[in-house]
Amino acid sequence: MKQIALDNQGRTIRRLRTQLATERRGLATMKKELEDTQVALEASHKVIVGLTEIGLRMSKKIEKMKVKKQLAKENHVECHQKFQAHIHEAEDSMQAQHLIIEDLVDDKDSLLQTIQGLQEANNAHAPFDGDWEEEPEEEPEEEEIEDIPLGEGEIDDE
Repeated sequence: MKQIALDNQGRTIRRLRTQLATERRGLATMKKELEDTQVALEASHKVIVGLTEIGLRMSKKIEKMKVKKQLAKENHVECHQKFQAHIHEAEDSMQAQHLIIEDLVDDKDSLLQTIQGLQEANNAHAPFDGDWEEEPEEEPEEEEIEDIPLGEGEIDDE
């Protein structure tokens, strides 16, 4: 009986050693998987840090671009307003010059009539009779300068 008990204990010991070896292999595999997971996690962390830095730099660049865009838009509006003011000044000047020319033509006609009246009063031969041909009045063609709508040429927000 002792022998049977010893044989049973031997089998139990072998079975327990086999289980222990299996558990050690399982633990070694789990340890290797854990190490691999740790390496992958560290690599992922580095990637996340890198992407975060890139995102922050891009955000800063976007903010700078927005500021530049706003300044360009303000500059465009200011230039547009100045250009429109110059156009209106030129139109006003052209209108004033046109009125002056009309007044000069009227004064010329009046002076010619006065000269002819004086010559007739003095019975003098009119130097302009037959020789003088009045040039037809040429009205300068006014070029219409269209107002440039403020919306044209703006920077698209997209």
